[in-house]
Amino acid sequence: MIINIKTKLYFVSLSIFIVLIDQFTKYLMFYNKKLFINKDFLLFKLDFIKNYGAAFNIFSGSRIFLSLISIIFSILLIYLIFRKNTLNSFDLYSYSFILGGTIGNGIDRIYRGFVVDFINLNFINFPVFNIADISINIGFIILLYNIFKNNR
Repeated sequence: MIINIKTKLYFVSLSIFIVLIDQFTKYLMFYNKKLFINKDFLLFKLDFIKNYGAAFNIFSGSRIFLSLISIIFSILLIYLIFRKNTLNSFDLYSYSFILGGTIGNGIDRIYRGFVVDFINLNFINFPVFNIADISINIGFIILLYNIFKNNR
């Protein structure tokens, strides 16, 4: 169990770091589209997509609903990080990654009305995504790992 407030601040700081990296990369793509679009790297290329929905473009055009979901989940995750004293480090890492990604995409939805997606995988036909999406998925993988580890 992790109860120390400094430790909890570390995990919130991790979320803030993820938000900053996410917003910085989206800023670069948004204001330098012509410079970065179609730059091909080994495993992925850079594109520029305005995503008006959530994962796989579900709830497309539901800006207010998706913005409220982002705000509610962010508040819930911050509450869990600071108030739950029974969390282990896996829980805290998972919540921090999910929080960083949720806030990153939430800022886009509230500020721009859409989420900037720009990472397009070369080796599989998969929707274009961003750093916040990666962070959310890492958080869910850690959460699933912890659930399966504790059920053994």
